[in-house]
Amino acid sequence: MARPETLQDWLSWQVSLHSKGIDLGLERVAAVWRRLGPEVFPCPVITVAGTNGKGSCVAMIEAMALAAGYRCASYTSPHLVDYNERVKLSGEPVSDRRLCEAFARVEGAREEVSLTYFEFGTLAALDLFARERPDLAVLEVGLGGRLDAVNIIDADVSLVTTIGHDHTAWLGESLDEIALEKAGIFRPGRPAVIGQRDAPAALRGQAERMGARPIQLGREMEREPAESGWILAGSDGKRLALPIPALRGGFQLDNAAAAITALQCLRDRLPVSSAAVRMGLQRALLPGRFQVIPGTVTWILDVAHNAEAAQCLASNLQGFQCAGVVRAVLAVLSDKMPESIAEPLRPFVHAWYLAQSDDARAMSVEELSGRLGASLGVGAMQSFVDVESALDSAFAASQAGDCVLVVGSFTTVGQALRHSAGI
Repeated sequence: MARPETLQDWLSWQVSLHSKGIDLGLERVAAVWRRLGPEVFPCPVITVAGTNGKGSCVAMIEAMALAAGYRCASYTSPHLVDYNERVKLSGEPVSDRRLCEAFARVEGAREEVSLTYFEFGTLAALDLFARERPDLAVLEVGLGGRLDAVNIIDADVSLVTTIGHDHTAWLGESLDEIALEKAGIFRPGRPAVIGQRDAPAALRGQAERMGARPIQLGREMEREPAESGWILAGSDGKRLALPIPALRGGFQLDNAAAAITALQCLRDRLPVSSAAVRMGLQRALLPGRFQVIPGTVTWILDVAHNAEAAQCLASNLQGFQCAGVVRAVLAVLSDKMPESIAEPLRPFVHAWYLAQSDDARAMSVEELSGRLGASLGVGAMQSFVDVESALDSAFAASQAGDCVLVVGSFTTVGQALRHSAGI
């Protein structure tokens, strides 16, 4: 193989390296890491799993750590526009050059092991972090937890945000089955933060069986309303008065409580002041999560791609003042349930612009419109061959004060961010 030179060359080659896009399991990726990385990871690690809320928790932990003056590394997926968004050091995406150098080191250690695109990228991120030796690394699980590539690293603190029905073909049909897969990131004797007060019993049960130390919202920690913000009550009896996070939505208070608790679990090694916590909550940004771009026509971008995320989006829309009507551009992946995404949004949407994204796993617009026709009504829908055409049409139909909502997947929102139709 002629070694790739540019970042795009490397990424295109990685897609073709393995026969499957998703191949859960740790044996292959762990074998390469043993040749590539240190036996002991050089900094504390917080690993974050969950159906929804992972990105929010990573963003808040990162922002709080940076506000406290620590060098924080973060690994997330997928990206919206540029691959570099996935790998950050001190809050900044890593350069193409450094990513390519890391990819070359992974290739040098890979030998004959076949790696998926995600596994290759995860190893490169971990290699970069191990060499950079930051004060803290925050790792977001890609899918599930137990068999996800990031789980080759033993987390000092594990955080599971919420459990919902998503990726059922890989994780199981029942919430308890999914919870057990997420619980795979827990480690004996180490904190297992649970950011959902009504999480499936199997999640906490597994933490207790393996000897982890569960800290669950509604039990060991609680959040309470306050006149000008909210209060986090910890298991140590301390109460911390906090501002409303910059990330929109009442549900973000649950994510904030979990993120703060996870960071506090490392206080002996990385103490963070109350002022840094407050500053971090108000600084945390996360593109594509109820991202509002104001203008004559307001754009609202949200990657919601399952029922629970769509319900959170609907809650945000209910509290958002749109002077005119809302038009929704929707494109989803083939393994999703578009009915469960559209239904919570239906009361807020005046017209639907259905499309097929440029993702290889995208659901065809014919299937999308066929599945949504009965619930949305044929007169409320238009179909387009691609997301760009749908964006153009929704924008052209809008008047001053109207809103265009872009929803359904990371790919859909990423295409909107790259598109020039008023964004």
